[in-house]
Amino acid sequence: MRLPQWAGALAVKAALFITVMCCALAAMLGALVHVSVTHQTVGEARDLALSRLADATEAYEAGDPLLPGAGLDPEELPGPLRDLALSGRRGTMVADHRGRPTMWAAGPADGGRALAVAVDYSQQARTIDGLDRAIVWSSALAIGATLLVGAFAVTRVTRRLHATARVARRISAGDLDARVHDRRAGDPRRPQDEVGAVAAALDSMAGSLQGKLLAEQRFTADVAHELRTPLTGLHAAAELLPPGRPTELVRDRVAALRTLTEDLLEISRLDTGRERLELDGEELGALARRVVRASGTDTEVRVVRDARVETDRRRLERVLGNLVANGHRHGRAPVVLTVDGPVVTVRDHGDGYPDYLVAHGPQRFRTEGGARGHGLGLTIALGQAEVLGARLDFGNAPDGGALATLTLPRTAPPRTAPPRGAHPDHD
Repeated sequence: MRLPQWAGALAVKAALFITVMCCALAAMLGALVHVSVTHQTVGEARDLALSRLADATEAYEAGDPLLPGAGLDPEELPGPLRDLALSGRRGTMVADHRGRPTMWAAGPADGGRALAVAVDYSQQARTIDGLDRAIVWSSALAIGATLLVGAFAVTRVTRRLHATARVARRISAGDLDARVHDRRAGDPRRPQDEVGAVAAALDSMAGSLQGKLLAEQRFTADVAHELRTPLTGLHAAAELLPPGRPTELVRDRVAALRTLTEDLLEISRLDTGRERLELDGEELGALARRVVRASGTDTEVRVVRDARVETDRRRLERVLGNLVANGHRHGRAPVVLTVDGPVVTVRDHGDGYPDYLVAHGPQRFRTEGGARGHGLGLTIALGQAEVLGARLDFGNAPDGGALATLTLPRTAPPRTAPPRGAHPDHD
């Protein structure tokens, strides 16, 4: 049987600890009560038996008839008690007599014989047995009630901890609007606990992180916008330069700077999470061939199984174009684009993606191995794939080479894309 999510290791350990402690406490209290009551009951029965033994001894010495239950050397007298009486001492002992528990008291008599008295001990034995059963049942009920109350209290804490962990995972996935909003932490009139402190700290951290990221996004967008105007003028001026090698170098650097600026603007728009989709039906095979023709590269297109999807053509072309360009720029030929239903893969035969990219995804302005570029192409491809509602995975083929897999949704995504990294259906 699968346990609910809140019944994690902490709840199980707490339940086990409560159960063990309750059992230990019940056993200790039950043993104390049992010993105390048994000692008192046996003591009273012993005093009664010794008192009757004294009366029987007086009657025996006076030559009077013995009282009922008294006798000289009775056959049923336990052996250890008989030996004790013959040694000249008095003693008592509980033993069965005619199928019933009996308190025996014995002492010495003249002629090397033992004078013994039998007192019915059945009532006292029933009292002790009833007490033992009451201790067992009351202990079981107390343990059950304590376990239920303890489990209820623990699961309230574990539910809050799981809610906090769930929000933390949403934040790590990119949903910076996620907050715990713990009721105890938000009410200053209620006593605060450690779980509330953790929830409040997480909310504060998320708010601070969101503010810093928004400031960085605004800064990136503002810088990119401010660069567009001088770059436009610089591009126009470069076109007026006389032909020659210096002019080609200037035009090449201006074009690279314009591409970088446009990439930064596109990333800033993706970060806002307010992109709108222009959905239309597209044949993936034809779209893949169109992307390869537009790239001007020698990329092989394989259509294993064509499919028609409802998607944004411009954004899908952008994703596939960036993947193809990345394969030719950082990998080695042949680069193969394969369409297999709603799954599109782009593979090269180079050294493969670096470990950090496979584990954590592309990161802006980070490349390895002396590769040229700013790491923005794959970042844009991943962002546009999220806008399309698709999943883009990066890995390496078993026989070498980078392998990017784009899995398009079977149903059309909403026309307004959610913020990047947000997963409201998982909340």
